[in-house]
Amino acid sequence: MNAVTRAVARGLALALTTAGVAAAQTQAAKPYHASRTEFGDPDLQGLWTNASITRLERPAWASKLVLTPEEAAVAEAKSKEWLADNDKAAERNDVGGYNSFWLDPGSKLGVVNGEIRTSWIVDPPTGRIPYSPEGGRAAMATGMRQVRDFSGPEVRSLGERCIVGYGSTGGPPMLNVLYNNNYQIVQSPGYVVIVVEMNHDARIVRLGGTHPPANVTPWMGDSVGHWEGDTLVVETTNLNPGQAFTADILHQIYLAPASRVTERFTRVSDRDILYEFKVEEPHAYTQTWRGEIPMHATKGPMYEYACHEGNYALADILAGAREQEKTAALAAKGQK
Repeated sequence: MNAVTRAVARGLALALTTAGVAAAQTQAAKPYHASRTEFGDPDLQGLWTNASITRLERPAWASKLVLTPEEAAVAEAKSKEWLADNDKAAERNDVGGYNSFWLDPGSKLGVVNGEIRTSWIVDPPTGRIPYSPEGGRAAMATGMRQVRDFSGPEVRSLGERCIVGYGSTGGPPMLNVLYNNNYQIVQSPGYVVIVVEMNHDARIVRLGGTHPPANVTPWMGDSVGHWEGDTLVVETTNLNPGQAFTADILHQIYLAPASRVTERFTRVSDRDILYEFKVEEPHAYTQTWRGEIPMHATKGPMYEYACHEGNYALADILAGAREQEKTAALAAKGQK
């Protein structure tokens, strides 16, 4: 092979290599498109989980939204230590709540668009709910006082009363809690149903239509959806005032009943959904706030969460409070 032939061969090889790299890059950059149901809608169906140790709001130990893998490893190790310490409540003469055998919060921080996140909230940049002083912050303080109120069953949380799941697991927005972070999405022509494992809630999203009058306030609000390409967009209004405050170890949130919550469900791979939400209400918040949560495919089946209204736990909680009151009264009487 002479010099000219070798030069031509090298040029051809380089051209083929360059073309191959370009083709690979084009293929890698090609957006994912969800398969279609038999009636033509993007297919979101399946079992999904949002289990994670990432919280709605940025914790005090985190100064930024995105962590390095090394920083994330430290945070995840501390979460593991917390679970281990939770099992030592009896050693501290504390009956506590659930021991860690019953907890399943996940072991990793959430990853969104390749970033390890310290909070689901991405706007405002602080990663905190932007409560207004006169609206949301005051209502949040009232809700926190309710957590310590054991005067009767009506003031206890809806989760304790087994009416809806606690910690906004059913939404909107749909948040991860300490266990049972599973969802089943089922579709039919004109409807999308999201079955929430905690507390066997079912969100029925009708595609198209209008919201009912403002005095109609079902649990989890009224949800109307539509498709924008492969993305299911859900607008929820008519929120039930009884769900305005909800609390979990991971989240304490006041959601103003007049809020408008917009959620976006986009299947970004065969095994992943990007769930986005924004909350708008000008009195309770100083600005619209937004969040992003990954949902991952999980194995089934999803079992019944057997929490029943009027269960013994609620009666026991109130009985314990009455005993504390008796003890305090006797102590006060003895001091006189």
